[in-house]
Amino acid sequence: MRQLSSTVYALFGAALVAISYGLARFAFGLFVPPIRDDLALASDVVGVIGALPLVSFVLAALVAPLVADRLGARYAAMLAGTVGVGGLALISRASDALLLGAGVFACGIFTGLMMPALTAGMQAMVDRSMHGRTSSVMNAGTSIGVMVAVPVALFLAGDWRLAYSGFAVLAALGVLAAGIWLPAVSRITPADAAPPPPVTALQWWRLSRLSLFAFIMGFVSAAYWVFAPDLVVATEALPPAATGALWLAVGLAGLGGAAVADLADRNNPAITQALMLMMLAASLSLLAASPGQIVLAVFSAMVFGLAYMSLTGLYLMTGIRLLPGRLSLGPVLPFMAVALGQAAGSPVVGVLVGYLGYTDAFSLFAVLGIIAALLSPLYPRLIDYGPVDDGGDLTGLQAAYDQQLRDEAGEPLQVVATGVLRE
Repeated sequence: MRQLSSTVYALFGAALVAISYGLARFAFGLFVPPIRDDLALASDVVGVIGALPLVSFVLAALVAPLVADRLGARYAAMLAGTVGVGGLALISRASDALLLGAGVFACGIFTGLMMPALTAGMQAMVDRSMHGRTSSVMNAGTSIGVMVAVPVALFLAGDWRLAYSGFAVLAALGVLAAGIWLPAVSRITPADAAPPPPVTALQWWRLSRLSLFAFIMGFVSAAYWVFAPDLVVATEALPPAATGALWLAVGLAGLGGAAVADLADRNNPAITQALMLMMLAASLSLLAASPGQIVLAVFSAMVFGLAYMSLTGLYLMTGIRLLPGRLSLGPVLPFMAVALGQAAGSPVVGVLVGYLGYTDAFSLFAVLGIIAALLSPLYPRLIDYGPVDDGGDLTGLQAAYDQQLRDEAGEPLQVVATGVLRE
């Protein structure tokens, strides 16, 4: 294993996330039109299949921290990549809905195991004070993967089997890279380091609110991820090749999500979430209202990409700040909630499309996004803490959380060892 700097590790992690999240999970929506036509799948079947990788993601995420702890970051990532190679290869050979579903289910396991493995490696190789920013950069790798899928889809002209074969090869290269660059251990903790502070009832309440917002966002976004390309093709508003422009716009704009999430985390997360949820709702409404206008369709994809990546990055960083020192729990719960929301939303939007049509289905999901935005004042408040020394001492963070509890109980705000609480 070669030692990586924080910046290089963030970029390397983004590359693995690009393969696992961007290609294995979210690129599926780009290939829904040709897959649906070749396998003669109904919209409700596509919705169920689109939910399978999200269900398997949650199941994998439940055991991923244990896997990373037992196997270490290197072998956990290699295991995830191996499962991903099998899933992508199975999709490329699918002849019916059953085999296709099995392939996308395996891809969900791939994504569910990868981020916790990268997080375990980050604990060993990245300074604690850089964990939030590193995680945000790695999360933006999803956009890179989506962007890679676009030229593949365009050059192969709908040959989705060959495309997924190529994705399987990239996943195999990722397995080899993980074996070289990731550390074998899951974490390095000095012998004199203080243990992480216990999780209080207040912290669980805040994580629950964060996870609820993440679930709703995932539910609303499922309509776009699974059915946006199918909308413009099925309504004959745009040619199939135009769907590549949508996903390219999603990926390009999504790269800005890392910066937005970082800025929001340090300023006003609640207002930022409200704005991004409104943008998410607007992207659905805009595409449903004008699917035949390529400029407006691409603009809606850009709005969606920026909003989605900003929100996932914000939830990730909020989870880290709510439970510093517990990276296997704080950021994992909101990500699981997003996946659960998408798993629930995908079949629902599939059924609504079958009964109401694309326009009404997308409009209903947009309304839900607006309602969630109006509830953003309930977004959990954060604690602003200063640098934590490289030795991993969490005593200051414990004091900060103790002061936070006193503040919410009505006692005066005080300056603590590592930071100042803020609303």
